[in-house]
Amino acid sequence: MADQIVPTDAPVGAGAGLLPAQGVSARRAVTLGLVAGVVAVFVSANGMVSEFAERDVIAELSLGVLWVLMIPLIVGSLAGQAPAVLQGFAAPRPGWRNPAGGALAGLLAAVVMAAFILLIDAVNVRDVLINVRPDLVETEPRLLTFGQGVGAGVALVLAVYAALGALGGALHLLPDRWRRAVVAGVVWLIVMGVLSSLVSQVLRGIQSTTNIWTAPLADALYQGGALTAPAAAVVFVVGAGLYLLLTRPRRTPARVRVRRLPDRSQRIVRVATLAVALLLLGLLPQVLGPFLSDVLNFAGIFLLMALGLNIVVGFAGLLDLGYVAFFAVGAYTAAVLTSPQSSLGVGWIFWAAIPFVVLAAAVAGLLVGTPVLRMRGDYLAIVTLGFGEIARLLFLSDWLKPIFGGAQGIIRVGDVPLAPGVEAGGAQPRLFFYVVFTFVLLAAYISYALQDSRIGRAWMAMREDELVAETMGVNIVAAKLWAFVIGAILAGFGGALFAAKVGSVFPHSFEVIVSITVLVLIIVGGIASVPGVVVGALILVGLPEILREFEEYRFLLYGALLIFMMVRRPEGFIPNTRRVTELHEQELQQDAWLRAKETE
Repeated sequence: MADQIVPTDAPVGAGAGLLPAQGVSARRAVTLGLVAGVVAVFVSANGMVSEFAERDVIAELSLGVLWVLMIPLIVGSLAGQAPAVLQGFAAPRPGWRNPAGGALAGLLAAVVMAAFILLIDAVNVRDVLINVRPDLVETEPRLLTFGQGVGAGVALVLAVYAALGALGGALHLLPDRWRRAVVAGVVWLIVMGVLSSLVSQVLRGIQSTTNIWTAPLADALYQGGALTAPAAAVVFVVGAGLYLLLTRPRRTPARVRVRRLPDRSQRIVRVATLAVALLLLGLLPQVLGPFLSDVLNFAGIFLLMALGLNIVVGFAGLLDLGYVAFFAVGAYTAAVLTSPQSSLGVGWIFWAAIPFVVLAAAVAGLLVGTPVLRMRGDYLAIVTLGFGEIARLLFLSDWLKPIFGGAQGIIRVGDVPLAPGVEAGGAQPRLFFYVVFTFVLLAAYISYALQDSRIGRAWMAMREDELVAETMGVNIVAAKLWAFVIGAILAGFGGALFAAKVGSVFPHSFEVIVSITVLVLIIVGGIASVPGVVVGALILVGLPEILREFEEYRFLLYGALLIFMMVRRPEGFIPNTRRVTELHEQELQQDAWLRAKETE
């Protein structure tokens, strides 16, 4: 216990035979503080703070400054958190040591940041760190020193970071439910501030579509593209209040209440919910406008691919890194059959080409799935990655140039006809929205239908243990091929829609990064979870299209989010119940193995 700040107060409920409660660790606070300082320097040196400073969040507070201020607040909360209660130890009682640990971490982070400020003020580091801009310290708005000179700015940084760290640690003085409510309020505040343009557009779109008086609310919330101070306070209170309302004790979740209803009532509730959801989906493009509808179309195409890959990776447990090949097959098949400038020159309509897209994608799924039937894990991932690159190089090659156009690709891909004289494509994002989400709803229905089917249960058994599943009579060959074929067909749909949306197809649109992006959004949203995949697509594909400041740092933020999810929430944002059970069983087995090794 030598690394603790001070022994904790008398433990709550301490009984005979229990060891004293473990206190807040000073060593951990020091480590976290230094790491936080390095992170703060990193986001400043790579240009993120300066880039994000162009977007105000609350009154005069920019996203760049908020980005830096959140670091000591978060690390203070982590450093001020008492260790988990171990067996044989009393539970710790919150006290002044929680904010003390947070203040220590925040102060050390400030020391690192102060050293960086003094360095860039004394030395011209832009020859090496080209993204270090003068507006950090030297010129207005002096983002790192809060508008002050170097001397006063360094002192202010030390004070502000220590205070924010103490505030983060002080959160642990609150009861758990109230602490989570405060965090929920802060999250709501940041989201409403960052997505000011989206919220304003939605509120004005609601008024123009339904004549509900919502546009003045946007004017009351935002001024100059940022939340006003009174509006920020209201948003924080509403966000925290909603969390308290939804998590109140003895509250029965809505899903449980529905399950307790008679079968007839359950069907009525489901039909009514589906009808309301379809009505809202139908009004959505009119409310959002052309730009946001186009963003949702792009996210919907990736969502369609993700639902297909979720069958392969999430349901069947087959790690496919070459999934973009099926996307490319669907796009090129639709382009060849609908473009009047293709080698075939048939110029079919989109719907006539769809059966051939399905056939081509299914054949591609069989061609990829058959050679890898006996492979699993890392070997399967590497081989499928190779197939993905082979497909791209074939479409790029001079050998197939007479058919697929080589590097010049195929242009003038046909739009999607909806009615006589009415077509949907990239130039009509509101109409194209209905086409994209018709396919998305079809893919979601297929996923739900397969999940509890016989083949779905075979996939789950194969995912948990392939050898045991085969021993129990599961046809592993058929199950794997069905997973590849169905996943390939859904990706082919996405490729066909992509070709119709963009109006052209080129090989460089189908690089391996597309496969990685789709896999990441499945992991972040929740493997084997259809709602999780939807959330992942909106966060990782939709948000960067709205927040263009993030474009340059998209993959950096992807990596940071992926690391966070693997460490803190490996099951994803909206996990599948069965998947959560599997992950926790694996953790228990690892803990048991470690304990066995320690006792040897």
